[in-house]
Amino acid sequence: MGEFYIVNPLIERYLNDLFPVRDKVLKEMEELAERRGFPIIGPVVGRFLYQLVMVSRARRIFEMGSGFGYSAYWFAKALGDGGVVVCTELSEENVYLAREFFRKGGVEKKIRLYTGDAIEVLDGLNEEFDIIFNDIDKEYYPLVVDRAYNKLKHGGLFISDNVLWSGRILNESDSSPATRGIREFTKILLSHKGFITSVVPIRDGISLSIKV
Repeated sequence: MGEFYIVNPLIERYLNDLFPVRDKVLKEMEELAERRGFPIIGPVVGRFLYQLVMVSRARRIFEMGSGFGYSAYWFAKALGDGGVVVCTELSEENVYLAREFFRKGGVEKKIRLYTGDAIEVLDGLNEEFDIIFNDIDKEYYPLVVDRAYNKLKHGGLFISDNVLWSGRILNESDSSPATRGIREFTKILLSHKGFITSVVPIRDGISLSIKV
């Protein structure tokens, strides 16, 4: 069994075309991602995250694996004055690009950007968050669940990307570290007594967990 689309690309394109025109910075990021073949959440998931910030009235967000800032930009745009997105990214080049995009979009004051390993940064912070967004290398996903629980406020949201992994989770012969990580992560998360979790089948699958 090979990879397949969770959402028909024609449906996703249809939804994208229905949305109002996005600002120039988002469009620039999307074009850069397409040129580089760099994975981003895309506008459908971006709007979903934006809504989650609005309905939860989040003020403090921790992002694990920020790339060049696409999802963080959506988060920052949704935050009110005084809100902050703590970003983490290993690539110095991506950190540089992210800073430039945040500056262009006028959201740099809502951003704290760390160059380094997301798990190490989270472990080193004595802070609580309203939302933790997880998009690190998939083999490390199982290590995040308890850490996220411990750093979230009661009622906080733990969101993870790529949990349906282009259908590779269904391929029993796929024993790659990333696929095994996604499978283990999903089992841990759905059985965790401290979270109520749903999996939303948009884009490549988003898990949405509420700390109880």
